[in-house]
Amino acid sequence: MSPETWATIGGAIALVGGMVGSSIGMALGASAGTATLSEDSGQFKNVIILAALPMTQTFYALIVTILVITSVIPNLPADGSKGIAVLGICIISACAELFSSIYQGTVCASGISLLPKTKGQIFTSTMLLAVYVELIGVLGLVFCIMTFSLLGLM
Repeated sequence: MSPETWATIGGAIALVGGMVGSSIGMALGASAGTATLSEDSGQFKNVIILAALPMTQTFYALIVTILVITSVIPNLPADGSKGIAVLGICIISACAELFSSIYQGTVCASGISLLPKTKGQIFTSTMLLAVYVELIGVLGLVFCIMTFSLLGLM
């Protein structure tokens, strides 16, 4: 296969990792949100915000995919030496986005389930803890950008 094909597959895998992880993470939060809203419908705004947090990893993965298509593929050397490297980098990104969004959804679900009991006081703490998990997704994106740059592909 050509290096462009390997890189394209890598970009697609990165996007799939972000999308699958975000879907699972948001489903975890939304499931907890349903139960929470049955107890206290006044927590709707907090539930929506917390349940949506894992969606950001899809955006990070989309950025990686756009970088692969617009910057990396045009700069691949003709000898085909870096196509598989791009695939590997994108797999690492996919894993970072996948796992960080799933576990962020778990953190958010825990906070959502406690909103009625704490009358919403747990919201800020849950946001802060969810941001810690989000950082892994951000680092996955930064890793890709740095590595593509170090390989001379951007």
